[in-house]
Amino acid sequence: MQLKGIILIFVVIGSVVIYASAYVVDETEQVVVTQFGKVVKIPITEPGLYFRLPFIQHPTYFPKNLQEWDGDPGQIPTLDKTYIWVDAFARWKIVDPIKFFQNAGNMDSAMGLLDDIIDPAIRNFITSYSLIEAVRKSNRELPLEAGLEGIQKEHAASYTIESGREKITQEILKQAQPKLDRFGIELVDVKIKRINYVDRVRKSVYDRMVAERRQIAEKFRSEGKGEARKIIGEKERDLKQITSEAYKTAQEIKGKADAEATKIYAEAYGADPEFYSFTKTLEIYNETLDEKNSLVLSTDSEFLKYFKGYSGEAANRSQSPGSPANAYTSQAD
Repeated sequence: MQLKGIILIFVVIGSVVIYASAYVVDETEQVVVTQFGKVVKIPITEPGLYFRLPFIQHPTYFPKNLQEWDGDPGQIPTLDKTYIWVDAFARWKIVDPIKFFQNAGNMDSAMGLLDDIIDPAIRNFITSYSLIEAVRKSNRELPLEAGLEGIQKEHAASYTIESGREKITQEILKQAQPKLDRFGIELVDVKIKRINYVDRVRKSVYDRMVAERRQIAEKFRSEGKGEARKIIGEKERDLKQITSEAYKTAQEIKGKADAEATKIYAEAYGADPEFYSFTKTLEIYNETLDEKNSLVLSTDSEFLKYFKGYSGEAANRSQSPGSPANAYTSQAD
């Protein structure tokens, strides 16, 4: 019984020792093994089951995958003295766990180091460039809505992108990386998440946007008025053209009718010119001689010739059944 108890004790102690000496590293971790605070093994970066001296050696785990850093938004003036809020983020990883353990210690300290290194780099480069450089990365024309093209071309002449936002972030990365090398940290990427105006600048920006929109609206109104005047002018022109063509057609028809009537009259009166002269003289008598008008003429006046011998002759001819004058008088009656 005593032997079984001793064996059981040794088994238990052995199990405890084996359990205390074994440790597991997964795919997202890397381990630094220390003994009394000093590194005694090369970093373990491959996943698997490993062993150490129990109670003496201690494994320290660090993440092997990408880590995120999210900076606090800060108010920064640009080169053109425009105050903006800049919110940036970065991605980093531990490439040398021994340096990281010796100089940074843990993840919380690493985050503080990143704050102290990346934030000043962002501030330095934002203050070295104008606002448009921090916002845009090229001089590519933006696909703006209708009406903004003219304003875009007008503003495009006032600036030219020389560096751009992408180059600024690359410069931030280049400046910050050498300071992180001694901590075993690789800064993979730095990006600006958001840029916004401070409150006192935002109002002036909104006022400028309102003014631009009003300029666009006024442009549309002026173009509409010009188009309306153009349509009215075309209408007036078409109306005058139609009226003139109608008047021309009417005059042509009237002229043809007058010519035809004149031709008929000429043919009719040409058959007996004397009778035509007689009837026209009677019409003139009817128009000029009445009880309200007085006319003094000599007895040998040509105007009164039909009151002499011609009147009887014309009257006899008018009574002749076969004469054209008689036919004309019958038709007139």
